[in-house]
Amino acid sequence: MISYANALLYAIPAFMVLVLLEVAYGHFVKNQKYRFFDTLSSLSSGVTNVLKDSLGLAIVLVSYPYLASRLAITELSDSVVTWVIAFVAIDFAGYWNHRLSHHINIFWNQHVIHHSSEDFNLACALRQSISNVIGYTAVLLLPAALLGVPYSMIAVLGPLHLFGQFWYHTQHIGKLGWLEYILVTPSQHRVHHAINPEYIDKNLGQIFSIWDRLFGTFQEELDEVPPRYGVLKPARTYNPLWINFQHFYNLLVDAWHAERVTDKLRIWFMPTGWRPADVAARFERPIIEDVYTYQRYDPKSGMIRKVVVFMQFLAAISLLFYFFGIFAELSNAHRLMIGGLIFLMVSGYTSLMDGSKWALAFEGLKLAFLIALYFLQPDVFIALGLPYALIMGLSSLSALATKWALADE
Repeated sequence: MISYANALLYAIPAFMVLVLLEVAYGHFVKNQKYRFFDTLSSLSSGVTNVLKDSLGLAIVLVSYPYLASRLAITELSDSVVTWVIAFVAIDFAGYWNHRLSHHINIFWNQHVIHHSSEDFNLACALRQSISNVIGYTAVLLLPAALLGVPYSMIAVLGPLHLFGQFWYHTQHIGKLGWLEYILVTPSQHRVHHAINPEYIDKNLGQIFSIWDRLFGTFQEELDEVPPRYGVLKPARTYNPLWINFQHFYNLLVDAWHAERVTDKLRIWFMPTGWRPADVAARFERPIIEDVYTYQRYDPKSGMIRKVVVFMQFLAAISLLFYFFGIFAELSNAHRLMIGGLIFLMVSGYTSLMDGSKWALAFEGLKLAFLIALYFLQPDVFIALGLPYALIMGLSSLSALATKWALADE
């Protein structure tokens, strides 16, 4: 986890610089693909994801080293060929993990946030899940385990494989000729994020496009079908916590209301969007019918709210980088406490972007959390290296600013 946190100190600034460059390019060519609150929501989703991953908040069903140690029928040496095999195996596993996420109800919950933006740009690449708390990826890496690919290679290539999926989240790059037959490209990934009927659940590859062509999920971007982005059941919120667990909540409600016990159980493993007939008849859930006339989520807000939100975002990002900078020096308990504080900060200002009274609730929770820490775990502030009075004062000011901003229209 320490090496992952250190890597993020370099990766996150690099991603943000690239986002800013795309914003600048869109402004220069008068073809802007960014909206202020949607972009902050995407960046904030990235914050919650890297926090969750760095804190190790997941239950691994089976680890790759365990599978490799018991199932390997050979052992590959450390060579260029082995590194290539490892990367291909990771991409193969990624394709099937991605396909499961699009086709099974419960797995869609861990992926829906990545599709929740109704824009398509580099920032939306950072919309990653915090609801994937059950780790099963090692099962999909079975070919690598059978070949005896060293875990050290999987550990190094895994993050690189993820980072390699960032660049193609853009509308400013057209089709790339012969590369379209080898790599996943911006054109192909625009199709993947689109909700047009022609494009739904297509182009599930992550680095290589060959898997889609091989397994029948490839779809070329059509000039006569301009992509429209988002999900068919829109999230209608900028708060990444709500987006992450909204689908799970809907499944839970449907399971509760289903009359048949079998429906209560199978709803979790049925195709994405499936609902028991009796529940669908009694509880209508709106879905986008016309992707070309649907109005994107864009709640009214004034300049005061935008300024307050942006300042709160900067505070959260600053604390995040400071946190990763001292990560190795902190105990696991201190990491969890500081991570929890950042989660509350993100929840507060993203609720404020919605114009929701939940923003004040999260600010209140943050203050209560800080007071509890002062009396129960005061050493966390020593470990953090920041005076309690400073943190409490800034948090109080944030709460007052939130109340002021909620009145701004």
